[in-house]
Amino acid sequence: MGLVALTTACGKQDGAGGNAATQASVSTPKLGIRPHGDETVKMDMTKIHNADLTKIYDYIDKNIDQHVVNLQKWIQQPSISNTGEGIQESAEMVKGFFDELGCQKTQVFDPGKTKWGSQANPVVYANCNEGAKKTLVVYWQYDTMPVTQPDLWKAPPFEGKLVEQAPFKKVLIGRGATNSKGPEMTFLNAVMSIKATTGKLPVNLIFVAEGDEERMDVGLNKFMADHADLFKGADGMWGGGGSEGCVFVELTTSGAKWGKGPVYSDIHGANKRSVDSPAWRHIQMLSKLVSEDGNRVLIPGFYDNIVQPTAEEDASLRKTAKTYDLKRAAKNLGVARFISDDAYTQLKMARMGTSMNLDGIWGGNMFAGGSGAILPNKITSKHNFRYVPNMDGEDIVKKLRKYLDQLGYNDVEIHVVGDVPWAKKNTDNDLSKSNAYTAEIFGLNHPETSPNDSILLAGGGGGYWPAYLFSGRGFSPIDIPISAVRGGTGGNAHAANEWFVIEGAGKQLGMASAEKIVVTALYNYAGLNGPIVLKPAAAGGADGGGSGS
Repeated sequence: MGLVALTTACGKQDGAGGNAATQASVSTPKLGIRPHGDETVKMDMTKIHNADLTKIYDYIDKNIDQHVVNLQKWIQQPSISNTGEGIQESAEMVKGFFDELGCQKTQVFDPGKTKWGSQANPVVYANCNEGAKKTLVVYWQYDTMPVTQPDLWKAPPFEGKLVEQAPFKKVLIGRGATNSKGPEMTFLNAVMSIKATTGKLPVNLIFVAEGDEERMDVGLNKFMADHADLFKGADGMWGGGGSEGCVFVELTTSGAKWGKGPVYSDIHGANKRSVDSPAWRHIQMLSKLVSEDGNRVLIPGFYDNIVQPTAEEDASLRKTAKTYDLKRAAKNLGVARFISDDAYTQLKMARMGTSMNLDGIWGGNMFAGGSGAILPNKITSKHNFRYVPNMDGEDIVKKLRKYLDQLGYNDVEIHVVGDVPWAKKNTDNDLSKSNAYTAEIFGLNHPETSPNDSILLAGGGGGYWPAYLFSGRGFSPIDIPISAVRGGTGGNAHAANEWFVIEGAGKQLGMASAEKIVVTALYNYAGLNGPIVLKPAAAGGADGGGSGS
C-alpha cells in the first residue's frame, strides 16, 4: 500500500524512539525530493512553542521521498466511481491506511441501495481514540473521475509520474492527484509522522471516506442516515467549510416514448429521409432550457428564492477582487477567458452563482473518425444544476418537469442521479480560528473570522461537497464546525493532466510544507502550541477543503 517504511511507526506502539529507529533502517526510495523546493515563504518559528513540532518537521523532511511514494502507490490504484473500476480494492486500501495509523476501529461499510435507486459504493470508517480532549472528524473521498481524454495526458494517468511544470521542479501527474488523493495523503503522511515521532496524536480522529463523491455522494447520504451515531462526541470536522448546492439529472429522448422515429434500436442513417429523429428533437428541447449563449437558465421560476449576498459576503468578494488576476486565473483553469472581464463579477459568479451545464451527451455513432450512418433510437444528455440559498434541488427538478411538459416534451424522461443541498457555515469557532492562526504561521492568507453563516467559506468556488450532512439542516443530527487549512496546491481536477505540487516554488508550498501545516494545525487545535492571537485577515483565504465536484 505504499506505506512500507511507515508500517512499524504507525501501528499500536510501546514508544516513539524504537519506531523511528526501525523506520530509519528500512530502505528509503531515492527520489531526491527537496523538502522546501524553491519556496520563498518561511514559517514563523517564533510562534512554534512545542518542541515536538520541530522534531516532527525534521522527520517529515527526512522521509519526504517515502511520503511521495505513498501518494504514487495510491494514484496507481484506480478508483473510478462512475464505472466501478477499482472501487472495492480502493476501499480496502484506505482501510489499510487507517489500520496502519493504529485506529482501534476500522470498517468498510456497504450502505446498500440509495434514495435515488442506485447501489452505493463502500464507505470506509475509522475511529482513532488517542484519549485526547478534542475529537476531529476527517472527511475523505477515495473515488475519482474517469479519464475521458487519455490522448491529452503528458504522462499515464495512473502512474503517478513526477515531472517538471513551471514554476515547479516537481509535480505529480495522475488522476486524483489534486481531487483528492494528494491533499488526503498529505494529511495521512502528517499524522503518521506525528505518531512515528511522539507515539500519540494530539487529537482523536474519526475518518469517513466515501467512494461516491463523483456520484453526488449518494452512498454517504445513506451511510449518514444509518450511522450518525458513529460521530457522537465530535467537536469539529476537517473539511471544506460551506458548500453550494448541486442537483444532477439525465434527460433522455427516445422514439419509444415519443411515438416517432426508431422505437427499439438505432437504424441506418439513410432512413432520416423519411423517419423522424429523436436526436434532433432532443437538441431542440435543450435549446429551450438556456439562453442562446448558455449562460442563463430559462426554466420559469428557476431563480426564485435566491438570497442575494449579504453586505459581509459582498465586501469579502470585493476585497478579494482587488488582487485577483483574471488572466492568470483563466490560464490556470485552461480557458480562453471568463464570461465576465470584471474580477468582482467573475468571483461572484464563481462563488455564489447558478448554472445549468451540459456535462455530456450520447447516442448513435459514438466512434471518432470515419463514417457510419446511424439514426439513434434514443439520446441522453447529462446536466448539473448549481444552486445557492435558498434554492432547492427537488424544486428545480419539479420546475424542469413542468416546463418540459408545457413545451410539449412530456415524453422526455428525467432521471435524478443525486442531489447535494447547499450548506452554510461560519468561522466563529475554535477550529476555524486555530486553522487561521496556522495559516499565519506559514505566511498564508485566511478569511476573516465571522459568526455569520455563509457558503463562501468553501474557499473559492471549486465545487460542492457534502457539508450538508454535518451542518444541522435536518439531513442528519450532526452540526459541528467545519474548517481546514492547506498549503499544497494542484490543478486540472476533472481534466487531463491533473497534478499536485511536490516541490513548492515562491509562495506556493510543496508537499513537505503542506504536511507541516497539518501537523501544526492539529497541535494548535489541541491547545498544545501556546495561545492563538490572530492578525486582521488579508484578501483571499486558506480555509477550504481542496477540490470539490
